[in-house]
Amino acid sequence: MTPDAAIAQARKGLLPVYLVSGEENFLRDQVVAELRAAALGNGIAAFNEDKFTAGEAAIDKVLAAVRTVPMMAPRRFVWIRGAERWDANDAGDDGGGKREAPLDRLADYALAPVDSTCLVITSTKLDGRRRLSALAKKNGFLVACDPLDAAALLSWIERQCSIRGNPIGRDVAELISEIAGTDLARLGDVLERLSLFAGPNAPITEEAVGECVARVRTADTWALVDAVGRRNLGEALRLLADVYDSRDRGLPLLGALAWSIRQLAKFQIALEGGASSDEAARRAGIYPAFRAREVEKKARALRAKELERWLLVLAETDVALKSSRRPPDAILEHMFTRLCSRHASASSGHG
Repeated sequence: MTPDAAIAQARKGLLPVYLVSGEENFLRDQVVAELRAAALGNGIAAFNEDKFTAGEAAIDKVLAAVRTVPMMAPRRFVWIRGAERWDANDAGDDGGGKREAPLDRLADYALAPVDSTCLVITSTKLDGRRRLSALAKKNGFLVACDPLDAAALLSWIERQCSIRGNPIGRDVAELISEIAGTDLARLGDVLERLSLFAGPNAPITEEAVGECVARVRTADTWALVDAVGRRNLGEALRLLADVYDSRDRGLPLLGALAWSIRQLAKFQIALEGGASSDEAARRAGIYPAFRAREVEKKARALRAKELERWLLVLAETDVALKSSRRPPDAILEHMFTRLCSRHASASSGHG
């Protein structure tokens, strides 16, 4: 089940066992917190909660804890962290003098669990061939906390904004994901700042993102796109010097630039498909009307292959900013040199 489904289910009625597995730490932590709150309720946590780390605690001690009767509460909460440690070292002694793999003993327990205990097992990744993994999937207690794909990430951003009471357009959600990346913990912090900046029930706008997150306004981004479109390298480098921030290595600027160019490409594709200017603007998420008219002029002046080349250059620059030892400002200057060149190759190394 998904993290959202697990949380919704827990608020109605807990399962006795959950295997919460996946590489997205933020989602894992969120699910565990909700399961803990649902399990302990108004009970006294000190009497009804146990936390263990796989590889450090004997499996016998864990099983004794899950079979302990709650004290002045309807349910106990037992959490096993880092279960992948047992997955990687299941052949040795588990600390209790037994040779049977701890994960297999947990699978045996899950076949006949104690209803008065909520056992939560968390891991980054477990072998899907494990009895515990197969049983969790078959019996519906596996919670998959995998990294979100692009579409799911945008839905997550929109949902988090809705929870905070701040409407957000899909185009602004795309801008945030381009600038802030895919790490949900960082995105959560960004959305909290944006919500506080916007205020109760106010929408989150491009302007708010520029003020709180990117340190670059979308107007500056479009000015850079204009300079590149006119192949005016001098103007592009002057604008870069104005908006570049060494503290973030230029990654938010690159994300905002990529977002603008993608909007341009979406608008162009819609026009070529026969859409009206207004419909093309709607499909590309471009508002208000004056912005759509500006983008239309840019889209009609550029070839589709040129936009594709720009996006490829930006993608290569993203890799270079995250992995190269060269100064970030030098990488960005090289990027604009390539973008403004009429005969730039599709690929050029950054070292």
